[in-house]
Amino acid sequence: MSQPRFGRMIPAMVTPFDENRELDLAKAQALAVRLVEGGSDSLIINGTTGESPTVFYPQKIDLFRAVVEAVDKRVPVIANVGDNCTADTVQFARDVAPLGVDGFMCVVPYYNKPPQEGMYQHFRTIAQAVELPIILYNIPGRCVVNMQAETTLRLAHECDNIVAVKEASGDMDQVKTIVDGAPEGFVVYSGDDAVTLDIMKLGGAGVISTIGNVAPERMKEIVDLCAAGDWEAAMAANERLMPLMKGLFETSNPILVKEALKLLGFPVGGVRLPLVDATPEQSERLAQIMRETGVLEA
Repeated sequence: MSQPRFGRMIPAMVTPFDENRELDLAKAQALAVRLVEGGSDSLIINGTTGESPTVFYPQKIDLFRAVVEAVDKRVPVIANVGDNCTADTVQFARDVAPLGVDGFMCVVPYYNKPPQEGMYQHFRTIAQAVELPIILYNIPGRCVVNMQAETTLRLAHECDNIVAVKEASGDMDQVKTIVDGAPEGFVVYSGDDAVTLDIMKLGGAGVISTIGNVAPERMKEIVDLCAAGDWEAAMAANERLMPLMKGLFETSNPILVKEALKLLGFPVGGVRLPLVDATPEQSERLAQIMRETGVLEA
């Protein structure tokens, strides 16, 4: 497989907070460096795993600026600017572009339940308003609606700067349709660590990863083996890490990702309400899984 512009293993970085649940920009910079040194190909900043619903626009700007500075062009930095209001997304993307980010991620509009034509016009309007490349994000479990393959492909063929989709629909037929019908240069990323291998078998490029915050080297190994066509080794590596891929989602993401980083000795603070921090019982189960998978020393 040829190397996609944003690479194959892209952590959706958590957003560190201090003891008062305020942005911890120094820790965000340290985490970004840790992930780059762990083998990440790019970073998604302030996506779902980054608690985007509770980090307001001025804070997002501060976060993007801090991460861009810390990464210092070693890997691309992709800012999640997606919202469920098209005009707000366009304005915010224009505000973010001068910060030095390398691309945008934009989610399917949530809550207002747009039809397929509404999704198409939403993303087309954003693409026409900015020059940076855009990754679409389809996650029906959070957005209520699914962007169908036909809509994704329509955007991929008509908008040169729409370059990828993060597919978290769980529909492998839909993923295959997108992969098979995509124009050259447009790629599909798994939006779920646990099905990354399956999506790459269909021709997907890699993963926008949750577990990449915790074990970037291990997830990088899996996608690189897939890309090299070494499926036997990839399946073995995938199987070894699968309990943690699933274990991190015992409760709402990113509660347990932040707990896992704390267990690794790299605390990034708790989560903002309405999410709540991991319980002692959840933390102990998570620690056991991390030990069993070799992510945490026994």
